[in-house]
Amino acid sequence: MQKIPLALAFDGMILAQEIKNPDNPEGPPLCGKGVVLSSSLIERLHRIGVQSITVEGHPVKIEGEKTLDEELSSLDYRFRKVKDDPNMRILREIYRIQIIKARQ
Repeated sequence: MQKIPLALAFDGMILAQEIKNPDNPEGPPLCGKGVVLSSSLIERLHRIGVQSITVEGHPVKIEGEKTLDEELSSLDYRFRKVKDDPNMRILREIYRIQIIKARQ
């Protein structure tokens, strides 16, 4: 899943989280999870004032954003001092799985 600016959204993307009205975040959602975006829906969201959305997968390369390999290398680096601790290995693997799932 990836959070992107609405300006980078395009037809066919699938919402990974519902979209709330920025003027009434406690109200009902504007769009539900799983909705496939169309150009007309993107335009309506823009007119309402929605700034960003969360979509399934990782369809947009944003400048400065780490690649999956960079993120996993960074994770390994952070756990380097506790690599022999079995509990920390389990924790690192949990994080690894979550990072990979977030990119699907």
